[in-house]
Amino acid sequence: MKALNNIKTLGINTAVALSLVLGASMPVTASEEQGLEIATERKHRDEGWGDSVSTMEMLLKNAQGESSTRLMQLKSLEVKDDGDKGLTIFEEPRDVKGTAFLNHSHTVGADDQWLYLPALKRVKRISSRNKSGPFMGSEFAYEDLSSFELEKYTFNYLKDDTISGEETFVLEQIPTDKNSGYTKQIVWLSKQEYRPLKVEFYDRKDALLKTLTFTDYKQYLDQYWRAHTMAMQNHQTGKSTILTTSEMTFQTGLNESDFQKNTLKRIR
Repeated sequence: MKALNNIKTLGINTAVALSLVLGASMPVTASEEQGLEIATERKHRDEGWGDSVSTMEMLLKNAQGESSTRLMQLKSLEVKDDGDKGLTIFEEPRDVKGTAFLNHSHTVGADDQWLYLPALKRVKRISSRNKSGPFMGSEFAYEDLSSFELEKYTFNYLKDDTISGEETFVLEQIPTDKNSGYTKQIVWLSKQEYRPLKVEFYDRKDALLKTLTFTDYKQYLDQYWRAHTMAMQNHQTGKSTILTTSEMTFQTGLNESDFQKNTLKRIR
């Protein structure tokens, strides 16, 4: 979160003030205070990376095990005092080549999202009411592509746990956006680096919908951890999507002009 960049620790008074900003109507509890402290530390440790460019493969699998792959490039820009910006460009196969998705995440209010469809030669705005829909037929929803911002959730510390030998914090994060497709997310964070290792997504009926796992982490610029494999499993349909990063470069010189809506139609 950008507005809280300088916060390292939160006393009870600060936590209460933040809970009011986030719309909470009940007094803050110890679990909420601890959850917010942990989430704030996670955000703080991932500030200052600037921009990045990644080459990724998207593997789609249906319930019968049939699969298809897509190759794409992801450009990201850190934005001061707001959410980050991202531009995803599909390069293969031919039927999706040139398709582009532009995301402007926001700390407050709905994200701005656009999808360029080269076959129609038009830019489609993604309505905030449709943010729970699937992104390009994958198990990732449009809202899953937003940057992590503290204002988007209220937090509760649940417990400590261990995953694959790593000690973790387990947090419940509840979306503040009424248009979210999720009632809650349960997040396992590494205690040592505050890296997400697993996220469970619960649908509007409070049933487990999907699980996202993060593996093959690599550290960049001696500080920033990025998972090179992200696997999303849909428990209700049996479908899955795996995103694999083959190359990632930071501080490439990208700026705001590279993430404007009017650039989408010029992508080749």
